[in-house]
Amino acid sequence: MTSNETKTGPDTEALFAQLAEPFDSSQIKWRVTHTTHDGSRGAVIAFADPRAYTDRLNQLFTPSGWTRNYDVTTVSAVSRQKRDKIIQTGKVLVTCTLTIARMGTHSGSGEQWADEQNAMTAAEAQAFKRASSCFGLGRYLYDLQETWVPLDGQGKPTRFPALPDWALPKSNSAAGKTNPTCGPRPPVVQRGPIDQETTAKIEGFRRTLGDPIYGEILWRVARARQAKAIPNAHLQAAVADAMERASRGVRRTHSLAESIGDTQFVSVLDRLHIPSMSAIPNLEALRHLVSELEEAAGRPAA
Repeated sequence: MTSNETKTGPDTEALFAQLAEPFDSSQIKWRVTHTTHDGSRGAVIAFADPRAYTDRLNQLFTPSGWTRNYDVTTVSAVSRQKRDKIIQTGKVLVTCTLTIARMGTHSGSGEQWADEQNAMTAAEAQAFKRASSCFGLGRYLYDLQETWVPLDGQGKPTRFPALPDWALPKSNSAAGKTNPTCGPRPPVVQRGPIDQETTAKIEGFRRTLGDPIYGEILWRVARARQAKAIPNAHLQAAVADAMERASRGVRRTHSLAESIGDTQFVSVLDRLHIPSMSAIPNLEALRHLVSELEEAAGRPAA
């Protein structure tokens, strides 16, 4: 939620780009959200510690260039189920208001059950991250889909997923060396004429690919969130080419699905934890899906 507007210009756009840059992979952690019935596999999601957010803000704006304020309320006499028991507890509700000099103000909310350990800290962290994401900081983490991994006897992952290329920071180059005041500068992207027909063509791929893959390609190739934000015709062509290749993969899955039948096709989707063809989480999942379907199509019918 925003409480005031800020005029944008080249310098401001550069700062927003730096805010949106992914964190270093060493700052990414993984949380198990739910498991299979036997506990052998679990779904994990990526997150970053609040310190990664404060470090980025300090790096770009210095500690005196931004502030955050918390508003805390509590709700009591709330029932919840915990470990198969109904208990009386409450909720901690936190609103964080984040203000960045020359960038504006945004707020975000967080909540936690009062009986949980470190409930206040967890609610504050959630609110701070949500306010930060309104500026683009850490926003990309919401685009990472949950991934299933094997678990050990204590319910901890035995390995973690590999982050896709678009969720990794750009390597520092001569154009991106660290500035002691503003931190690493993003590589300069040449802006130039764009082709409106290509923009429309790119937008047309959304229906074929689904939002997750469509957004992944936009960000990976052009560091853009929308087709109309691609800065030049060269990057437009690169995005359109990448989306056409991905579309061929989607069309291949439809062809294979027809050859093996609905029952086997749904079984493959379930095994890969893909809810539907319009919700394939990323390009890697699409490649796995095509491979699994090709293998199923090559097996003799039962």
